[in-house]
Amino acid sequence: MKILLHACCGPCSLEPVRLLRQEGHELAIAYANSNIHPENEYRHRLETLLAWADEEGIPVIEGPYDVDGWMKTAGRIQREGGPREERCRACYRGRLEQTAAFAAERGFEGMGTTLSVSPYQYTNIIAEEVRRACRPFGLEPVVRDFRPYYENATKRSREMGMYRQNFCGCAFSAKEAEDERRERKAAREAERARRAAERAPIEAQLEEQRRQKAARQAEYDRKQHAKREMRRKMREQAKAAQQQDRQ
Repeated sequence: MKILLHACCGPCSLEPVRLLRQEGHELAIAYANSNIHPENEYRHRLETLLAWADEEGIPVIEGPYDVDGWMKTAGRIQREGGPREERCRACYRGRLEQTAAFAAERGFEGMGTTLSVSPYQYTNIIAEEVRRACRPFGLEPVVRDFRPYYENATKRSREMGMYRQNFCGCAFSAKEAEDERRERKAAREAERARRAAERAPIEAQLEEQRRQKAARQAEYDRKQHAKREMRRKMREQAKAAQQQDRQ
């Protein structure tokens, strides 16, 4: 099948492309990601994707970078205090609808996305939105859960020296990712402090045992030394007595 595969970046494309090619599909990639902020981040991800796709011989279609349009949909949900899940759904929807339109215009038979390789995304919602985007155009929805291949994708992209981002893409996710990293760091530090507190009395007890053992050893050594000195003196006295007897 001829598939247009929406991709958010190069690293997330590695395993989906490999697996779909193994199934015998003909692939092209759509880079439709108006959510990515700031623009230099958008360009960096695109350049990484283009360099890899060129080596693989995979065509890449770039959609318009419409930040204002994204802010009026997914961004509006965030500004109005809506749940993160609904913001992400709106974000998926806009990007996948755009990709489905590209697919229909260019004669593709199916449409899918690399988003489901990430364990940090809402995989079920992604599947729903892929099917929803494909329906009006009569496209075959290519729905896969690529999460089991995330670690392999991470390993491969690092070995290839690919640029790897540390947040999903939008300005909101960048802040959320930073907050989550701080929370994880604080949790790790709290756990280390808890374990240290648990170990403290044990370490104190072990240290006291080591001190007592060292004291016993020192007392034993002192007594042994005293015995050796006593035996030495006795030998010297006996030797002196023998010499006097011979005289």
